[in-house]
Amino acid sequence: MMSDTDQPLAIPLWINGHAYLTMAPAFFDVRDARSGEVRRRTPMCGAGEALSAVSSAQAALASWGARAGAERAALLAALGDALAGYDDHFAGLISEESGKDSALAVAEVGAAVRLLRSAPASATSAGGSAVVAIVSDDGAPLLGAVRHAVPALLAGATVVVKPSPKAPSAAFALAELSARCAFPGGVFNILHGDLAAIEGLCSASEVSLLRFAGDAALGARVAAIAARHGKAFVD
Repeated sequence: MMSDTDQPLAIPLWINGHAYLTMAPAFFDVRDARSGEVRRRTPMCGAGEALSAVSSAQAALASWGARAGAERAALLAALGDALAGYDDHFAGLISEESGKDSALAVAEVGAAVRLLRSAPASATSAGGSAVVAIVSDDGAPLLGAVRHAVPALLAGATVVVKPSPKAPSAAFALAELSARCAFPGGVFNILHGDLAAIEGLCSASEVSLLRFAGDAALGARVAAIAARHGKAFVD
């Protein structure tokens, strides 16, 4: 049995452009899908952490929305280039946590790179000057979030991404890359957790839209939470 000092490290949130540690009431063990070994732990956050992430996104909204669309597109393209430079690392995270075979994981990273690099052609979804919450499951840990984040960010929205607690690492690593690519703090935030975290996002008045990527059954549960709080929902 592991001692307390031997416990796998908890993966931080990403708020206001930097890693954000929190003492969550519970943690989810992130296991290597192939070996079953616990690799890291996901903090199961609630309303307090959700409010911190949303407040960060709201604070960054005016300056991000005031930038020219071409400037936002250039930053997204730079993020795509940076992601391409770490494609093997990201594919390894996806494969480890979701159980996808290597070829599918590599294909997911490649699709995310293309979306980021072709940001102007992807600006077809709702966003605008708003805080958009994005929930994704472990079916596409990277691409699910990117597919919704790109058009929102390009349109001038800031985002809070809540990845699956089973597969949080690719989304967090993308947030780290966004800082290296000079994204302003608060534009791209990561919140960890499950339904309580989603409740927290939906209860925040600053969040105008909740987007979901993943399994239809989970999507229905997320949509019900959004409806209860009067939030627009898109999958």
